[in-house]
Amino acid sequence: MRVARLVTAGLGLTCVLAGSVPASASTVPPPASAGSSRPPLVWSSCSPQQEELRAAGARCTRVTVPLDYADPDGPTIEIAVSRIAAKGGHGKRRGILLSNPGGPGGTGLANTLHLRPALKDAADRYDLIGFDPRFLGESTPVSCDPAAPAPAPGPTTTRREDFDRSVRDARDTARRCQEHGDNARLLPHATSRNVARDMDAIRAALGAPELSYYGVSYGADLGAVYTQMFPRRADRIVLDSSTDPTASQYELFQRAGRPLEESLDEWAGWAAGRDAAYHLGRTPTRVRASVQTLLDGAERRPVVVSGVRLDAGALRLVLRQFIQHEEFDPALASTVHDLVEAAAGRPVEPGPELASMLELLASPELADSMVGGALFMCGDRGWPAGGWPGNPETYWRNMERSRVSQPVFGPFVNGMIAPCVFWPSASHEPATVIGNDVPLLMLQARRDNNVPYEGALALHSRLTGSRLVTADIRSHGVFGLGLDGLTPVPCADRAVVGYLRDGTLPDADLTCRRTEETR
Repeated sequence: MRVARLVTAGLGLTCVLAGSVPASASTVPPPASAGSSRPPLVWSSCSPQQEELRAAGARCTRVTVPLDYADPDGPTIEIAVSRIAAKGGHGKRRGILLSNPGGPGGTGLANTLHLRPALKDAADRYDLIGFDPRFLGESTPVSCDPAAPAPAPGPTTTRREDFDRSVRDARDTARRCQEHGDNARLLPHATSRNVARDMDAIRAALGAPELSYYGVSYGADLGAVYTQMFPRRADRIVLDSSTDPTASQYELFQRAGRPLEESLDEWAGWAAGRDAAYHLGRTPTRVRASVQTLLDGAERRPVVVSGVRLDAGALRLVLRQFIQHEEFDPALASTVHDLVEAAAGRPVEPGPELASMLELLASPELADSMVGGALFMCGDRGWPAGGWPGNPETYWRNMERSRVSQPVFGPFVNGMIAPCVFWPSASHEPATVIGNDVPLLMLQARRDNNVPYEGALALHSRLTGSRLVTADIRSHGVFGLGLDGLTPVPCADRAVVGYLRDGTLPDADLTCRRTEETR
């Protein structure tokens, strides 16, 4: 179980589609076409840090792009790109396949290679192209001043003290990112719109007339932005776990509250049937009461486990990560059991899942690892609904009100005050308006509590050429679950592989289950 990856995804959640107007109204010059003159790419061995790429025989290069596409002759940055050549013989090669792993803030130089086992024979038809989005990984980087060591919560606390501390942390992140080096000039260009432009620059540099693409979570939203900006250059596009394109980022956080509580109900029913193993209660109501008692107590006296003091916010984060996938139910039950024991003052040897979370939460690098997500969450703030409320008291009021109907996760999704509230370097581009008929494939888990199902339906209605494959599971991400040791959804995997291989979309929207499929 890859806990560190889950924490990063959970804090970043997913970024709303943002950054510009439809391509037909854009005043920004597009990247050069495939036929334009440009220096040839220089391919070489990938860096020693990219062991997976080197073992697969990949080659790496850098594509030079404008920092500001409105000033194409101005300063430039570099995008790190990897390539594994198609295996298909003459006449079988389709083109190039890019991907994005989400976050936002996830690096992707090896991501398309990682997908290759799930892509099966469809992978042979493409040059598999990985890239690190601008300012991340091996692309021209943006870094912030290091975070000062965070003091541990005291032996006692209050809800207000915890909230005020989160406000100070968010303000400090914004300050140390804004003031570091040349960041004040760079940060306004950390937008999804510009990442989509960079993708098209990669396409042009590779001499490809079109590109195919797979993106999950934020990567799905990024793919929708690409189809809006460059509809005639979009070949076979797969969007996995996407959001409502009309909602602000803060609204997306808030909308996760209800499905998170519903997922907790589902898990509580599972745990109640296993009380002999976890001792959390023999009924779903009692299991939920165990969780609520744990949180209520931590809002007065943080829980200490293996020397790490966890306030209620940290506990909600832990719960948030494990509730994403139904296959994590045993890990969640074991973790809650250990936390309940620790809160009662009994000695606890944490299980492997909780131990991994404690190690991560205690890491001094945790705050800096979240910076990549902040770059794009905050850069993409020109949203129709206004983005992040500027008054911290708005978050406090919403957090407190949410406790009535969403007592476990309402404070988390309503009170998560991001650095964007204090971020002065925002893009001046207006919001993307999504609405096109590019043929593409969408995937969504019906019980996704990270990006709710209704958001995918909203995007699906605006992408009139799309087909939606619904997986009747609790999961964030649908395609290639087996790559992370989870149980795959066979008919969803077949839909993706068949579409990328043959270009065939389902005749109609499709519902998949892990053991059967129905129209």
